[in-house]
Amino acid sequence: MPMNVSETLELLAAGTDRVISIDHLRKKLEEGRPLRIKLGVDPTAPDIHFGHTVALEKLRQFQSLGHTAILIIGDFTATIGDPSGRSATRPPLTREEVLLNAKTYTEQAFKILDRDTTEVVYNGDWFRKMTYEEVLKLNSRVTMQQMLQREDFKTRIEKGQEVRLHEIQYPIMQGWDSVEIKSDVEIGGTDQLFNILVGRDLQKEEGLDPQVVMLVPLLEGLDGVKKMSKSYGNYIGVNEDPQEMFGKIMSTSDKLMDRYYLLLLGDARDQSLHPMEAKKQLAHKLTARYHDDASAIEARQTWEARFSQRDSSAGAKEISLSQFSGERTLLELCSAVYETVFEIQKSNGELRKQFINTGAVQLNGSKMTDPHMPITLSEGDLLRLSKKHTAKFTA
Repeated sequence: MPMNVSETLELLAAGTDRVISIDHLRKKLEEGRPLRIKLGVDPTAPDIHFGHTVALEKLRQFQSLGHTAILIIGDFTATIGDPSGRSATRPPLTREEVLLNAKTYTEQAFKILDRDTTEVVYNGDWFRKMTYEEVLKLNSRVTMQQMLQREDFKTRIEKGQEVRLHEIQYPIMQGWDSVEIKSDVEIGGTDQLFNILVGRDLQKEEGLDPQVVMLVPLLEGLDGVKKMSKSYGNYIGVNEDPQEMFGKIMSTSDKLMDRYYLLLLGDARDQSLHPMEAKKQLAHKLTARYHDDASAIEARQTWEARFSQRDSSAGAKEISLSQFSGERTLLELCSAVYETVFEIQKSNGELRKQFINTGAVQLNGSKMTDPHMPITLSEGDLLRLSKKHTAKFTA
């Protein structure tokens, strides 16, 4: 049975931090036409993590209700870099780097969005056509006082840190994107409020009905404190190995589990379930979403064997002993296994401080804490580098 407008509003507002305004969104929905829902992304990195998917999930929700999803790839704005929430100027990217990132970024986004009904547009299509005169006219619509109201700019100036003029352009460009695509709603994180409001102002000046602002929370990372970010090392990537993904989700706190249910699945956990079982179901649903059900089932079985049944070899990656013949120091062995088997590069300092010195590294169940200890491997040896990385050496 189709939902009425009030039910639709309740569904769309769930999990948001702020909507400006619900009444305005109601009026747009009552028009009975497909709304144009904007989400802009700057592909400054090739991969996306669960933190990025919160806005994508909300866009998909609109899409499932028959509205038009518009994914703006900031191939122009990404070369400048969004200053929102930044304490320093972002390092610039070339357009070639941005386009390369955009290719993988969009492929991962389509794990959530319906590819066939998503409009993908590049803001370089209009910004690269602008003359300098047109840029000046666009700038004249915004005052310096408005720009300096931004908390991140004010904070940097108060601390004597530089704010470069190209950064001040960013909110204007993001706002102009909304004019170009005639968006009805723009989705963004809570740090995007200023930029989206600029878009509303520019739309009004162009005689358009201003867009509704829909802000979604910034997802906490695995530590439950800082926002999810690769730089903090507290992220879950949508392209991560199924077992890695499942294990990371299982490491979350019960409180964070409830947030992940709401923001990543648009659902509430079943309170009748034991928290451990509820967490396993969360991990299964998310792993299946970004891989498939069979991978999620296998990941759960491996996790249960490793942690519930205490089988240390469960999930171990088998590797031919011939690749690691001869004697090596423990430090050399750990470095080689990480790089060759798991395709991860770690510095010797990181291996010593975070893994060997802490007792995380184990050989056949025995902790190895001397980085200089000579090691000669044998068939069947089990080298545990961390909770997530174990190698089993076979003939």
